[in-house]
Amino acid sequence: MIRTTLRSLRADALRLLLSALAIVLGVAFVAGTLMVTDGMKAGAYARAGAFDRHTDVGVYADDQPLPPALVDRVRAVDGVAAAEGELIGSAGLVGSDGRPVLGYAVLAAVPTDPALRSYDVTAGRLPDRPGEVVLDAPTVEEEGFALGAPVLVGGVSGAARPYTLVGAVDVAGTSRDVGGPFIGLVGADALAVTGERGYGRIMVAATPGTSPAALAGRLTGVAGPGTTVWNRQQILDAAVEDAVRDLEQFGWVLLSFAGVAVVVAGFVIANTFAIVLAQRIRRTALLRLVGATRGQVFRAALLEAALLGLATSALGVLAGAGLAAGMTAALSTLDVPVPAGPALTGSTVLLCLLLGTGITVAAAYLPAWQGSRVAPVAALTDSSIQVTRGAGRTRLAIGAVVSVAGVAALGSAATVGQIVLVALGGVLIFFGIVLHGPVLVPALVRLFGAPVRRVLGVTGALAVANAVRNPRRVSATATALVIGIGLVSAFVVGAGSVKVGIERSVDAQVGVDYLVTGVGGDLPATLADELAARPELGVVHEHRSQVADGVEIRSAHPELVERSLSGVVTGDVDDLRRGTVLVHRELAEARGWTVGSPVDLAGRTFRVAAVVTADELSPARVPAGHLVDLVSADFAALFPAERGHLAEVDPAAGVSPERARAAVEAVVARYPTVNLMDQAAYKKTLTGTVDMLLAFVTALLGLAVVIALVGVANTLSLSVVERTRENAVLRAVGLTRARMRAMLAVEAVLTALVGAVLGVVLGIGVSAGAMAFVAKIGGGFTLVLPWGRLAVVLAVAVLAALAASVLPARRALARPVVEALGVE
Repeated sequence: MIRTTLRSLRADALRLLLSALAIVLGVAFVAGTLMVTDGMKAGAYARAGAFDRHTDVGVYADDQPLPPALVDRVRAVDGVAAAEGELIGSAGLVGSDGRPVLGYAVLAAVPTDPALRSYDVTAGRLPDRPGEVVLDAPTVEEEGFALGAPVLVGGVSGAARPYTLVGAVDVAGTSRDVGGPFIGLVGADALAVTGERGYGRIMVAATPGTSPAALAGRLTGVAGPGTTVWNRQQILDAAVEDAVRDLEQFGWVLLSFAGVAVVVAGFVIANTFAIVLAQRIRRTALLRLVGATRGQVFRAALLEAALLGLATSALGVLAGAGLAAGMTAALSTLDVPVPAGPALTGSTVLLCLLLGTGITVAAAYLPAWQGSRVAPVAALTDSSIQVTRGAGRTRLAIGAVVSVAGVAALGSAATVGQIVLVALGGVLIFFGIVLHGPVLVPALVRLFGAPVRRVLGVTGALAVANAVRNPRRVSATATALVIGIGLVSAFVVGAGSVKVGIERSVDAQVGVDYLVTGVGGDLPATLADELAARPELGVVHEHRSQVADGVEIRSAHPELVERSLSGVVTGDVDDLRRGTVLVHRELAEARGWTVGSPVDLAGRTFRVAAVVTADELSPARVPAGHLVDLVSADFAALFPAERGHLAEVDPAAGVSPERARAAVEAVVARYPTVNLMDQAAYKKTLTGTVDMLLAFVTALLGLAVVIALVGVANTLSLSVVERTRENAVLRAVGLTRARMRAMLAVEAVLTALVGAVLGVVLGIGVSAGAMAFVAKIGGGFTLVLPWGRLAVVLAVAVLAALAASVLPARRALARPVVEALGVE
């Protein structure tokens, strides 16, 4: 049987070609992902601990920063050769053109003691004293900075000030390479720029002959509570863990999308084997007649699937290498740090071979079992070649139960407050579509084909009849497309709904002309006061908040606060001034507060001016509605060190928007860690992340859609082989070559269109459940259908189906009519 199986595989190689392509694409996605993440992990491992080459012991802060005085006490401990405080924060750098250098800038305190220095210097030296700075080499080169020249560095503490550039370092591939500039200052300057009160850790080098373990014990006693002391091995282990944690999460995200592609490939393989084994039933019957048992036939089919899966998985690994190179290039183009290039490991090869082979065998299992159950005598008849069996009552009943359960899960996700029910509901509805497929898909094909029959006449009618001839076959082909299209549609609708919700929220809550936002952090401490001092500006309000006694206390501006409220229960919002507060209804009811009630906040007493309501989401750190608004002056008195990430700015009366913007720009130019935006730009900033995520997800899901469309072409090609004599008869009685192409094109389009429509409907349903969940916890979000983008999804599916029909049509027309009539 092994020789017979090999001969069958060679004989049907062309028939299995497109299904083999589906396996190659699915395995390539998995292999490429593993190669990229393995390469990145290898690079991260190599650079982990790059800044601790000479660190023997580290003293780490638990919650509060380590005061600079502790560094001096650590230096005095017996066995300590050197000790330096280190902090990692964010800052801003002004470029040679006078504008902030783009990208998130990492600032670090660089040791001044040579015994602790571990940076790779590419030019100049490291800073030795306050007023000196070192930058990463790429930034120095791109900006054209010269050693010895001043560069402007600023942070949360205030405006940018000049520092002398003394060197350039290589931090590529390390934890301090995040795509933006790297800024290194001595400890005192780093504290001043970031506004931090202390260090994140203290690096310690031991004297020769000192036991690091004994030194760690002595330092534990000196450092006291609120600190953790690690030896060198613990430091390196933590560095490795930090280096690979995000990479592992990134890898799992990519693998989840690769899994979708593999599942779709499984649908294509299962459908292919069902068709191919049905077409070779006569051959199978002859084997049974000459003595082959059902078990031998079954095992022969699985062996064929295993050989196909193994060969195509090997090709998938090779294709994955090319895909990995492309992914690495794309990440580099997007300024995503890539520590190292793709790496091919033995475990990746083995896993991909096992995955591809296993999926192929699993997908072929049921068709192989069904093919071995056909009686030899029945298989010798023509009727057994065309399996037209639909769905049984049991299958339809189970499908109905599953579908109802899925709809119930989607509908109850918001009520129960469990987002996992949205995913569960989507999966159950998909399985409902699969189970109802042999009935649902042909019905939709007939429905969508009705206009085609009227326009194309007999050609259209033949196309519709051919498409629905085998309900299970067309159902399997269409439902493979439902997976990819459904996920794409869900993300398209969800992203569109979120964007509209964000834009509505900005329109409702932001009524000023300009906004100043912090880049990756809070606004500098002196910025709001400088803006408020400009006579061209009438309103300057910095958004700040703090939690005290289970209540979120927020700064508010009397002229702007009403926009953030949905209603006033009692009192008058206009009474908000120094010494009064606005209390949200839930908090007022919980504490028994009414208008005029005295309330104690952070040690001071205020009077309730009004009880209000708001639709916005309360922070998770306080119960819903436990919010208090007070004027900025009172907030600053309560929490002088608290900063915000956003400031609203409006022109003064009689000042044009242009003059006001120029005034803001004059101030902001000295602060490289802030951005100035109008409302439109602010909306674009908030929604830009949604667009980027949608593009990323669509690109990853695109391969699953491509594989499903390969399945459409594959089914059509195998159907053409099956209908060789029938097509020859049609051509003999007058069907032209153009009409033959049109017939096959319509068949492909109808199949793909049904799958795409079902996918879009499924995606809309999943997004509706997700939006209901988000609306309940956050408010302001509703389901919005982006009809234009959904139409594009359908149009792409239709055009791809047309392209998929080209090769089957060419194959159908390649054989002369007389020769085709003689085919059995």
